[in-house]
Amino acid sequence: MTVATRRKTLIILNDAPYGTERSYNGMRLANALSKGEDDEVRVFMTGDAVLCAKKSQKTPNGWYNLERMLIVASRQGVAIGT
Repeated sequence: MTVATRRKTLIILNDAPYGTERSYNGMRLANALSKGEDDEVRVFMTGDAVLCAKKSQKTPNGWYNLERMLIVASRQGVAIGT
């Protein structure tokens, strides 16, 4: 008999939302991992990364919006903290 183990992942973001793609890539990973049925994903933002959660971000068309990515992650069950 195979016992399914729950995989737990913590992603720590500490880089500003724009200027580099570090926070963006961290959120991409969080959103991808959160689709797994047996996965528990948490995102913790510290330092400049807390600006990723700023409400009503204005980004040019075609650019990623980390606020929207956080909303999607939250809806998929990702625990988000600052």
